Formats: sequence, C-alpha cells, structure tokens
Amino acid sequence: MAHGQLILERERAGRLLTLGIRFFLSAALTASQTPGGCAPFALGWISAAGPGLEGGAAFAGAVVGAALFLSFRDALPFLAVAVLIVTASTALNGTWFLSKPRSAALTAAGLFMTVEGIYIIQSLSPLARLEECLTAAGLTAAAALLFHPLLRGGEGVRLADGLVFLAAALLAAVEDLEILGFSPARALLCLVVALSAYDRGPTAGAAFGLGLGLTAELCGSRLSLTAALGLAGLAAGSRQGRNRAGAALAFLAAAGAAALAENRLLPLPVEAAAGLALFLALPNRLVAGKRVKPAAPLSLSSQQRESPAPWRQRLERAAAALRDIYDSIGARGPQNADENPAIIFDRSAEKVCRGCALCELCWQKDYTGTFNAMNDATPYLLERGRALSKDFPEYFASRCVHLPDLLNAINGELSAFLLRRQYRRQLEETRRSARGQYAQLSELLTATAAGLEAAAPAMGVRKPCRVGAALRPREGESICGDTLAAFQTDQGLWCLLLADGMGSGEPARKESALICRLLQQFLEAGVAPEAALKTLNSAMSLRGADSGSFTTVDLCVYDPTPEEAAFYKCGAAPSYIKRGGIVRRITGSSLPVGLQGSPPDVTKMPLAPGGFAVMISDGVADPERDEWLLNLLAGWTGDDPQELAGLILSESIRREHLRDDCGIQVLYCPEREEREV
Repeated sequence: MAHGQLILERERAGRLLTLGIRFFLSAALTASQTPGGCAPFALGWISAAGPGLEGGAAFAGAVVGAALFLSFRDALPFLAVAVLIVTASTALNGTWFLSKPRSAALTAAGLFMTVEGIYIIQSLSPLARLEECLTAAGLTAAAALLFHPLLRGGEGVRLADGLVFLAAALLAAVEDLEILGFSPARALLCLVVALSAYDRGPTAGAAFGLGLGLTAELCGSRLSLTAALGLAGLAAGSRQGRNRAGAALAFLAAAGAAALAENRLLPLPVEAAAGLALFLALPNRLVAGKRVKPAAPLSLSSQQRESPAPWRQRLERAAAALRDIYDSIGARGPQNADENPAIIFDRSAEKVCRGCALCELCWQKDYTGTFNAMNDATPYLLERGRALSKDFPEYFASRCVHLPDLLNAINGELSAFLLRRQYRRQLEETRRSARGQYAQLSELLTATAAGLEAAAPAMGVRKPCRVGAALRPREGESICGDTLAAFQTDQGLWCLLLADGMGSGEPARKESALICRLLQQFLEAGVAPEAALKTLNSAMSLRGADSGSFTTVDLCVYDPTPEEAAFYKCGAAPSYIKRGGIVRRITGSSLPVGLQGSPPDVTKMPLAPGGFAVMISDGVADPERDEWLLNLLAGWTGDDPQELAGLILSESIRREHLRDDCGIQVLYCPEREEREV
C-alpha cells in the first residue's frame, strides 16, 4: 500500500511538473515575436499541446506572456487566435484529423490567417501587413509541427528536431540583448548549429543553419544570419563524427567568411568563437556524432564450420507454419445467413408486405402456402436472374395486391444476392490457389529439411533476460482474448509477442492464439519479422474475408549483441522503453493483421542493460491518456519484470475498470550477466 501511495504521489508531482513546464515555456515563447508584433511560436506551442489540462496550461502561459511582452493592440488578435486553437482542439479531440501533426499545424495557421485577415482588410497598407501575416502563419505552422513530438510523444530524429527548434525560438526572444555589442543568444545559437551539424552531417547541418538563421532574421535579428549559419553548418557537418576541434575550426572559418562577405567582420565571429568554446568544453558523452562500424561479415571458414542442424530445424519450423496456414485457410465457418436464397424474400417482404392489409393473412394464417410459393419460384429466378409474376403459383399471384412492388423488391435483392455469390466464388478460387501454394511450399521445405545431415546445433549468442507477464479478461468474461508469447531464437534474439483478437472471450482467444503460434514458428525458423508479418497478413486476410475478423499484433525483437530492440506494430497499442527514470513511448499507425493495409510500423531503439521493454494491449491504458503509466514506469526502481507487470495491471484495473481484455509483457535486461541453469 505504501508503494502504491508513493507511485501516486510521484504521478501527481510529475503531472504538476509537466503542466508547469508547458505554462512557463508558453509564456517565454510569447517573447519571440516577428516585426509585425506576432508571436507565432507560442501559438504553435498551444496547437501542439492539444486539449485538456495540457492545452489549458499552455494557453494560460500564453495569456501571461501576452500581458508581459505584447502591446494591447498586438495582444488582442494573439489571444483571439489562441482561443480558437484551444476550441478547435477540444471540439475535434479524438478525431483522426487533429491526431496528425500536419493537420494540427495547418489548422493553427489557417485560424491565424482568418483572424489576421480582418486586421489586414482594415489596415491602411494591406500589402505590407499581408507579408508580415504570411511570414507569421508559416512560422506558426512550422512551430506546431516541430513541437508536436515534444508535447505528444515522439522519438529519435523528430524529437531532436523539436528540441533544436525550441532552443532557437527561445534564443530569438533574447537575441537583441547585447553586452558591448556581444549577444549571448547568438553565441548559444552557434552552439546549437554546431552540435546539430556534428551529429547529423553536412546536409542536415546546412539545413539546420539555414532554418535557424532564417528564423532569427524573421524575428527581427539585426544581423544576416541565414547564409552565415547555413555555410557554417555545412562546414562543421563535413567533419561529422571526427575530431571536434576540426569541426569547430571549419565552423569558425565559414562563419568568418560569411561575415566578411557581408562587410560585418564583427561581432559574429566573436560570438561563434564563444559558442564553439562551449562546444569543445562539453563532455564526450553529451556530444553525438559517433558512428558504430558495421559488423564484419563471417569468414568463409566460419560459414563452413557452421552445422546444418539449425538450418534443418528452421526449415522444419517454417514448413510447420505453412501447414498451419494451409489448415487455417481451409477451415471455413458455418454458412452465412446472406448466402441462403431465402434472404431475398425475407428482405423483400420486410420492405413491401409490412404495411399491407393482407400481411397477417399471408404471413401468419397462410404462412405455409406463402412459404411454398416463394420456394417454388426460387429455381426460376436464380436461373434467369430476374423474377417474373409467372414464377409464382396462381393462388399467390392472384391474391397479392402489391405484386409489382414485390417483384421490384425481389429483383433488387436478387441482384445483390447474385453479386455476393459471385464475389464468394472468386474468393474461394483465390483461397484454393493460395492453399495449394502454401501446401506445395510446405512439402518442399519438409523435403529439403529431411535431406540435411543431422548435427549438433550451432547456437547464436545467448544472453540472459527475464520476462514478466500478466493477463486479465474483461469484466464479465472468464477467458481473455489476448495472447502472450516469449521465446529466444537460435540466433540469440529475444522475441515478445502480444496479439489482441477482435472482441472478447473464446473467439478472440482462438484468433490471437493462432496468430501468435504462426508468428512464433516463422521467427524460430529464421524468417525476418517483416517478411513473417507480411505473409501472415496475406493469409489471414483470405481467412477472415467471410467473418471480417482481425487481430492486432505487437512484436518486440531484442538483439543482445548491439543491445537494440525493434518494435513491429500492426494496429497495436503503444509500447515503452524504460532506462532509469527515462521512459520513451513507441507508437504505430498501421492496420491490424487480417486487413490488407500498409506494412507494419517498425521502430528501433537502444535497450541497454538495466532497461525494460513494456508491451500492453489497448485495454490496459487509453493511448490518449497514458500519462499515469509513463509516470509509473519513470518512478519504478525495482528489477523484477513480473512485479512490474503485476503493478501495471493492478493500477489499470483501478483506473480502467476492466472495460477490455488486458495483456502486459515486460522484458528486463539485467545489469550483469546471469548464468543460465
């Protein structure tokens, strides 16, 4: 109980800290203004913050910043745009439109242009105001796009780009503060460009330099920084990953040349020298730019010494997986109701006979006669493809007062029925062709495996890891529809699988268990994860064409040699990487298995010893409200993955009340190697 209380207190403290950071940064960004008195970076920050308390904190910070840094004339349109952005975020919360960063950025820029357009029309020099407005709208859209991974969760390059842009926007606010002509902000701006160029290379360095220099100029810099920083970033990036002193000298030479070309020998070279001094003083662990050399290929002697036994095992596993796919495609469920010709008359009668005065006579008192009349007409209309009055017995045709309307309704339903039957015939042909191919390939792999000489297995690098798991069915169910699997391949790869079948109960469990079993067989056979998921998706789309069932798949593959985890997501919930107090969120947008869509989303992240990889199903936490899970992971200090999985499950039950099946899997890489028993 004490531990749970500690987690909750940490969660509240973390939430307050997050809101406070959004508030103060929004207020600070308001000080970064274009010459027209606009504050685009603050508006982009509000747009990226989204709805809820996070967006409210950003808006409150903008209000305070407007009172401190904007004139009354400039504050009115700024606050009007901010209110509209918050309103749009709240009204469109949860929709696909604002979930995309580009859509949110375009919405913010459009709202800005709408409000500023009123002032442009009323101004005495609309052309001059239009130029300023377009500039500010572009910066608003860029800020909303680049701030999105900072405030909504992002990884890798996108997160780094957002941090660089945030630093540049904050520095632009104090760029005009000088001490004897020396600007500390411009020195720090040179530091940011140098770090980015040294990390990302010449192309990215030039792009960062041009972008940050242009941003500073648009915010009223008295120096021409675009060309100077662009050239300096290009020069420093050419020394990517090499000696830092060489990169600093290249940067300084390029900045000095650009300043000389502008007939401004000072103060930019001095400011660049100050920023580069900080660049050289930073510890090595804080400076990127190091590149890992690719592993040398195996020598011929090593390949010759490798035993054929693991290859035989992999072929046998692949053949078993293909046989399972063959069996699953061939297993058809019961006939659907819309495959029975009787549905033609049922739906036609529902449209025509319900309001007829003779409905009770035909469908209750003389139901047998009406049924026989419909049954007698069925062969004729199926053969001809159209129903005529002569197809029905005389006693029925003479009694029906709405026979023309009934015939029209029957012909409409008949056309739909025949189209459905044609589609199913084509689907069955495709199904039979696919089954034959899977069967032939399975036999070929089995024969190839049988021809290999048995030998002792040659195992890959195996390092100890520990796995924890937790499952819980939804409220009112006794069987969980989620399936978990964890294993280590012959190549030494740790694989964690989490499949979530559509719905709940036994049908969902069967679908998810089949997906896990097939995918495990492919991976143990040595098939690459992308190829395994592609094959599985194609097969399951054929199998699920009748029922429309699908399954979300979350796959984590951990390679101990480079200490890297790869996440493959097919419609799955977010996953998390934890190392110490730092937690990173991994998401995807691809469709579940069984729906022909884009390939799986692949995200690769380093996972050093002492780190955790956490996978959850969508019943554990709402992807839009998982701050509690992020805070819980950040505050966790133990090393037992099973205990962590149980803690996540108990907290999820308290918050989500088991509205859906819950599945949790945790992989832990120990700090020191553990001897396998």
